Amino acid sequence: MSEKLMLPVLPLRETVIFPGTAVPISAGRPGTLQAIEAALAGDRRMFAVAQKENRDDVEQDNLYTVGTIVRIAQVQKGGGGVQLLIHGESRAMSLQYVDAGHGLTAHVRAMTEQPPVNAEDPAFVALNRELRDRAAELGRRRGIPAEMLQQFMEGVTEPGAFADLVSFYVEMPPEAKQKLLESLSVEERLRSLLLIVQRQLALMEAQEEIQQQVQEELGERQREMLLREQMKAIQRELGEEDEGREVEELREKIEALGLSESVREEIERELGRLERTNPQSAEYQVIRTYLEWVTDLPWSTRTEDSLNLGAAEEVLNEDHYGLEDVKDRVLEFLAVRQLAARRAEAEVKEDAAVEAEALEGTEAEEPVEVLEKEIAEAKAKATAKGPILLFAGPPGVGKTSIAKSIARALGRKYVRIALGGVRDEADVRGHRRTYVGAMPGRIVQALKQAKSRNPVILLDEVDKLGVSYQGDPSSALLEVLDPAQNHEFTDHYLGVPFDLSEVLFIATANYTENIPAPLYDRMEAVEFRGYTELEKKNIAQRYLVPRQMEQSGLEEGELELSEAALERLITEYTREAGVRQLEREVGKVARKAARRIATGGTTRVVVERDDVNEFLGRTRVHPERAGTEDVLGVATGMYYTPVGGDIMFIEVSAQQRAVTPASGDADQAPPGFGNLVLTGQLGDVMKESARAALTYARANAARYGIDPRKAWGSELHIHVPAGAIPKDGPSAGVAMTAALVSALSGTPVRNDVAMTGEVTLTGRVLPIGGVKEKLLGAHRAGIRTILLPRENLADLEDLPAEVLEQMEVHGVGSIDEALSVALRGAKMSEGRLLFPELALPGGGGRGMEGELRLHRGV
Repeated sequence: MSEKLMLPVLPLRETVIFPGTAVPISAGRPGTLQAIEAALAGDRRMFAVAQKENRDDVEQDNLYTVGTIVRIAQVQKGGGGVQLLIHGESRAMSLQYVDAGHGLTAHVRAMTEQPPVNAEDPAFVALNRELRDRAAELGRRRGIPAEMLQQFMEGVTEPGAFADLVSFYVEMPPEAKQKLLESLSVEERLRSLLLIVQRQLALMEAQEEIQQQVQEELGERQREMLLREQMKAIQRELGEEDEGREVEELREKIEALGLSESVREEIERELGRLERTNPQSAEYQVIRTYLEWVTDLPWSTRTEDSLNLGAAEEVLNEDHYGLEDVKDRVLEFLAVRQLAARRAEAEVKEDAAVEAEALEGTEAEEPVEVLEKEIAEAKAKATAKGPILLFAGPPGVGKTSIAKSIARALGRKYVRIALGGVRDEADVRGHRRTYVGAMPGRIVQALKQAKSRNPVILLDEVDKLGVSYQGDPSSALLEVLDPAQNHEFTDHYLGVPFDLSEVLFIATANYTENIPAPLYDRMEAVEFRGYTELEKKNIAQRYLVPRQMEQSGLEEGELELSEAALERLITEYTREAGVRQLEREVGKVARKAARRIATGGTTRVVVERDDVNEFLGRTRVHPERAGTEDVLGVATGMYYTPVGGDIMFIEVSAQQRAVTPASGDADQAPPGFGNLVLTGQLGDVMKESARAALTYARANAARYGIDPRKAWGSELHIHVPAGAIPKDGPSAGVAMTAALVSALSGTPVRNDVAMTGEVTLTGRVLPIGGVKEKLLGAHRAGIRTILLPRENLADLEDLPAEVLEQMEVHGVGSIDEALSVALRGAKMSEGRLLFPELALPGGGGRGMEGELRLHRGV
């Protein structure tokens, strides 16, 4: 326990002295001066304690119990009292205050602070370090010189002493400082002081930010006021002073827009707000920007449609080769609009003639310009409602460019809106004006760009729209693409309806299954198929080669690509439904030719088939080719992808196990059902087709001359190259069945036949899709005999005539009909499938009813 001391009392007003601090003090009260004299006569120590309330009289009940033992370092007497420099030594507690007649004295006992339990504890170390960092930051913000601050930080290392020093210098109420003085726990003192320092920093940051904002606002306002005064002075000198000129100009533009009554009321309300708003306020600029958007929109401006079908057909044929189905659908669409416009014009003229006859001889005859306006409005109304076309197909087949051709054929403005990756509904419908930086959606922006209320707007890549927490943009398009609703389309920014019924919307997509059903239901899909090799060659000759020559700086005659070279480019260097990659390859050839001509090596470059490798390097596409010989268990199928069709080989291997029959009957199958192994990255549907084909082959083993022991006891392996490419779909059923029957019966499959179709367990062949692409792929591979489901024969109309003439297509309704063509030597006779004759004693054939009991492989 510490020693009890009797020390003179130094009462403090509005301050608290901490141990380790040196503080100048002014003293003038008589009792205080007597206490100082007593201290100077002794060991110069005093008990400095704060008053609870700031009073002139020193009263014992107005003094705190806890104070600081201080030592007087310097004394300087003056006229009104004394100036002291005191140094705090330690905390102390007053046990009793005594009035000894020569100033107040106190019985005090020194207090010992409580150090942390573990000074090396990471939490305590972090607390101490954080307090030092924040205190240093507070000192820098208050403008303490860096050298003095560094000396202050390095001079005190002990946490408790540092906390006392910071507590004295930080601005806080005396009550808060007294609490820190009374806190004996070093850790608790550090934590409390850190909170106070953090509040001080936050307060200083807020003050600085407010001061900066005020300075900026005052400076900007003063600058703006000065500039406006100068502008007014200049306008006065020029005689052009007109404060309301801007508003009047907006009013004149609004009157010329031809707005409906409801829209006009809303716009005029905003115009009135603009007049009443101070031009220097931010709200003025918001309203002005809104009104400028309104006046820039084509509320009544439209272009005259050119509905000449002959000219439209000429434009489409000039811009695109092939796509006959698409062109026919576009021309039908234009024909309907032409008839509607013609009928509307006739009705208006008939009504005008009747009215003119009634008003003949009077001064109320209708002006010619009014009649023309009525005709234009009637035509627009008659042609407004129509289907929304959706061009669906693989990339590079001309969806976007044919939409541009439609606009050119109609004589309308053309605007493209790219929707790929759009995830915010506000991109379509706009932002509300309450948001900072709000602006209209893409539809309204497109109308402003077109400067016409009846443009052709292409909604590109509608299948790439995304969904996020900001909304579903595809839902926002439901109103836009509905002819029954879009005459009152309301953009969030405009807040007033705009008539979109005269806009011709055309959408494009690669995969229609990615389009939400309600949106897809509002559009009429026009399917774009891939180009044939002949079409690609013609497109390259007409469009791609001239365009790439121009882009490469070549003139006509400086580069010649032979037909054979183009054919090799198409088949061995590109694999696509469209022609984008082909154009890139042609561009490479053109650039290399330009380099040769530029270096002076030649003046004309001719590229033949054998020269393609020299320009483009090794071939990068290796399409399948038809087999050269019949192989057991290998059938040729066909498949379809978005970039075109091709053939594939389905391979079946049957490895019979060495099992002894359970009885002497050769037809009895051994125990077990054998194993089926499927490889080649087959999808679930294709695996099911393989299982169905195997079940059908086993169930009809006797009819096809298959040894039941081999059918049920063999390990069957079905593989579809290439193994790295995923495959799926039911259309390989016929080819799988043919390969299985071939492997199990020993009859080879014809290598010059390609087949497609879904097979049921009863042997029926069902129709499939992608017939055009599949047959073109087979034709490219060199196959001329095709097995096709009978119900798909109507799809042959989609094939080019020059391709169909070279193909021999067999429509089949059952697997027996398919096998009669696919298996070498098999044929149908009187409704039965007959296999080739066996080299058996007595010869003879094998019928589908299984009359012979000898089987292959026995």
